[in-house]
Amino acid sequence: MNVDKAKKRIAKQVNKGFHGYPLITLEYFGKTPETATDLVISFTLDENAEPQKQRFVSESDVREDEMIQSTLVRIIERAEAKTVAQVEGVSILAQSS
Repeated sequence: MNVDKAKKRIAKQVNKGFHGYPLITLEYFGKTPETATDLVISFTLDENAEPQKQRFVSESDVREDEMIQSTLVRIIERAEAKTVAQVEGVSILAQSS
């Protein structure tokens, strides 16, 4: 799937707002606010459930990675998520010493 098409499909789900569970949350991380090299997907089955998390890492921006974005669309569809939420922006990864 084309990266732009995948991003539009994900954005459409995010823009719907909260419609119940299952809930998928997307959070992007990077060393700078401009480049997200990590993505954490959280899947929550119901209100009291502990979220299951999966991490994707890329050398380049994960938001522009066609394989990762296409995989996100498939995960959302297969999970039959009623709600898709996205943390705004890119959270800064802690620098290790």
